[in-house]
Amino acid sequence: MADGRRYVGAAERRARLALRHRLTAGARAGSPEDVADSLVALHGSDPATVYLAIGARLTDPASTVARTDRALYEDRSLVRMHGMRHTVFVFPTDLTAVVHASTGLTVAARERAMLVKSMAQAGAPDAVWLKEVEESALAALGRLGQATAAELAREEPRLREQFVYAAGKSYEGVHTVGTRLLKVLGVEGKVVRGRPLGSWTSSQFRWALAPAHPELDASVAQAELLRRWLTVCGPATEADLKWWTGWRVTEVRRALAAIGAREVMVDEGPAYVTEDDEEAVPEAGEPWAALLPALDPTAMGWQQRDWYLAPELRDALFDRSGNVGPTVWWDGRVVGSWAQRPSGEVVWRLLEPVGREAETAVEEAAATLRAWLNDTRVTPRFPTPLEKELRGRA
Repeated sequence: MADGRRYVGAAERRARLALRHRLTAGARAGSPEDVADSLVALHGSDPATVYLAIGARLTDPASTVARTDRALYEDRSLVRMHGMRHTVFVFPTDLTAVVHASTGLTVAARERAMLVKSMAQAGAPDAVWLKEVEESALAALGRLGQATAAELAREEPRLREQFVYAAGKSYEGVHTVGTRLLKVLGVEGKVVRGRPLGSWTSSQFRWALAPAHPELDASVAQAELLRRWLTVCGPATEADLKWWTGWRVTEVRRALAAIGAREVMVDEGPAYVTEDDEEAVPEAGEPWAALLPALDPTAMGWQQRDWYLAPELRDALFDRSGNVGPTVWWDGRVVGSWAQRPSGEVVWRLLEPVGREAETAVEEAAATLRAWLNDTRVTPRFPTPLEKELRGRA
């Protein structure tokens, strides 16, 4: 206890992570919805991440693909949409209004303004024309249920209109109105990603109308989103919170005050938990192993990661943009990486000495993953040095 603030050490933080992120045998989830609700958000930039992250936490990983497909595309209990930091995530559907109001509105206004400005600079039609095309495209999407950009353009040919972006710049390019407009509509919470064109690893998606949701006050939504995330990931520092949400520090502090967050101390300094989460958390039980995918929400959950990831391992495990690759975990710490070779074999390498018990547990986790992947081949969208080496790609 320092100045009345309880100290939460790395061991307790790892115990919290193990239980709340559904990574110990006794904490595994019964459904994809349970996983998403527990983690708040699953990174969706790489489609395979969603399925691999869910499969690593289910009591029955063999059912991962069928049950996740049903949740995303039939029951619509999960939805893939833009969220924090202008990134695509998968959320529980009942969280869409919170995400939209807390993080989407500001980014959406900026994205639409940029599109209108780019079109004006290129001599393309104006904002009034763009609004007409938007309304027509949304009506067409409502009729079709789900559609690719090309299918929508057959219904609304003006989506094929092209304009030159950043003329005279090194990154000059020709954009279609449809490509840019659908991106803006996604950030605005009007459309979401539908079924992929190929398998569950495909990056090409159809589009669908977003589920109807109420419009919330931004500050209320920010408080609710932060409360949910802090319940799963607390204690977290102000730097963690600002990084994960993408908000300004004033917004983070306002949301912390709104939920009555409690200040504790971690090795990095002051951190926060929800008002009913100050008590010590017991040990997670038996040591556990997990193979988590690139961009997994646990590995990417905090900006300050030394308590579960040794700094000297980062160069091997992250790409140059800060995206984490596949990780091997042992009892609350990242200890290595894994990859799937073209043959389907799941291979792994430990970067720290962890003992025979850990090696056996990791081997079992790799065998389980290989079994449910079956004939599917998974290649991370953002390759990292060690993953490429393990996969056999220089």
